[in-house]
Amino acid sequence: MKFTSKVFVRWADLDAFGHVNNAVYLTYSELARVDWGGKQFAPKDPGSVLVEMTVAHSEVDYLIPITKFGVDYDVNLWVENIGNTSFTVAYEVVRDGVVFAKMKTVQVMIDIKMMKPRPINDVERAFLNQYLIS
Repeated sequence: MKFTSKVFVRWADLDAFGHVNNAVYLTYSELARVDWGGKQFAPKDPGSVLVEMTVAHSEVDYLIPITKFGVDYDVNLWVENIGNTSFTVAYEVVRDGVVFAKMKTVQVMIDIKMMKPRPINDVERAFLNQYLIS
């Protein structure tokens, strides 16, 4: 299953060339990921929003420049892979059926007190499996 989050493209997101700056796409992925965790995971595990994680790797394929600001774009996300301590999330930035960018991030679960990777627990794994599309 996929989760869809709305991101609002601000004028400040555009660079001197009049399109969304390349670094902003990773902010869009982060906003979608936080929205996903807060709306979908938190109700299943009160006290957590699936935020005890860090980005270990990210990649972006810029397909079509986004030049329109002041409007919402959809960020669809899903899980591509689940490991022991990490999982891969894929994203598409879409408007009116047109895919503007594709992204991936590898998330590593972190023990906040120790600041070291930790295993994905059973509740997290069950949640992630709902969004697993290979």
